Amino acid sequence: MSTTPAISRLADLADAAACPRLVIKVGSSLLVDAGGARRAWLTALVGEIAAARARGQDIIVVSSGAIALGARSLGLDKGGRGSLADAQAAAAVGQIALSGLWAELLAAHGLTAAQILLTLEDLEDRSRYLHATATLTRLLDAGAIPVINENDSVATEEIRFGDNDRLAARVAQAARASAVLLLSDVDGLYDRHPAEADARLLPVVNGITSEIRAMASPVSSSGMGSGGMQSKLQAAEIAERAGIALAIGNGTHAQPVSRITGQGVGTLFLPRAPRGSRKSGARKAWLGGRLRLKGALIVDAGAARALGNGSSLLAAGITAITGEFHRGDAIAIHDATGQPLAHGLSEYDATECAVLIGRQSAEHADLLGYAPRRAVVHRDQLVLL
Repeated sequence: MSTTPAISRLADLADAAACPRLVIKVGSSLLVDAGGARRAWLTALVGEIAAARARGQDIIVVSSGAIALGARSLGLDKGGRGSLADAQAAAAVGQIALSGLWAELLAAHGLTAAQILLTLEDLEDRSRYLHATATLTRLLDAGAIPVINENDSVATEEIRFGDNDRLAARVAQAARASAVLLLSDVDGLYDRHPAEADARLLPVVNGITSEIRAMASPVSSSGMGSGGMQSKLQAAEIAERAGIALAIGNGTHAQPVSRITGQGVGTLFLPRAPRGSRKSGARKAWLGGRLRLKGALIVDAGAARALGNGSSLLAAGITAITGEFHRGDAIAIHDATGQPLAHGLSEYDATECAVLIGRQSAEHADLLGYAPRRAVVHRDQLVLL
């Protein structure tokens, strides 16, 4: 059993005992301005990363900025986001400059940078996810600082994260990190738009609810990045299901990590305790954090209650099916109102599920012509949301 202290406040993110492995995500608006890379600001941040390493923390950086940097070099309008082709071209140019900058500044502290470019499929496919985990583990064991970005030069709209907030949360899962710190251009999550005079910063959030989601703006205030507060809440949901804390803090200040952890200015999303054994908990965290699902099963109230009590999903409780999926594909399970209840791996193809809707298990063999499996989605291959 782990004896690592639980993270309960922002100061814990700077404590090597409570947070031995931290993922820091840096947004485009922090790294790049009208004049190019904000070198002085980044130099100060790298100093904070070096200090964290000196006190015994592993640090992983998820760095935006390649598209913004490349767009300036190529003279592309809209920050390089006018089209997918522009974004891919800008990323191809900007990633060289971005990785070189991180490598140079980290080397000044005797630290080695390691570049990793990921696409959505690298973390959605289980085998590739495990390879990413192995690579990150080896790099950290060797003392390197992984600097990660989405591989925007090859990613398409169908196979991309779309923002580095959710990428950071998925990387934290793969790296078995203790926490994620999203450096943004706001102090954290407010109970209403922060421009309103009576807006209140929420210091701690214990679970993402519909009320919390309603507080988020979908727009990136800088206009430079691709993520707003909604993407940050989605990242927090991914992290909390994996038992990982996530914090949002203002990166526009000099030495932002010290300000967030030292002064406690930001929003901390507390993690859930992972269910099951360490092995099954890791697999279920990966499943719960998946961003692309092949289909969905809609279930009645009785099935929804049974799932909440830890049961498998049986065909008798299914009322409708959407999407095309095969056995072993990841699918969603929704209640009658469309509310997501769970993610799971289907034991049947969509065409088989259509035959079995609402039918009792004893009927399955006659309907399909072969002996049925134990459930449509077995509880061992299912994670509640």
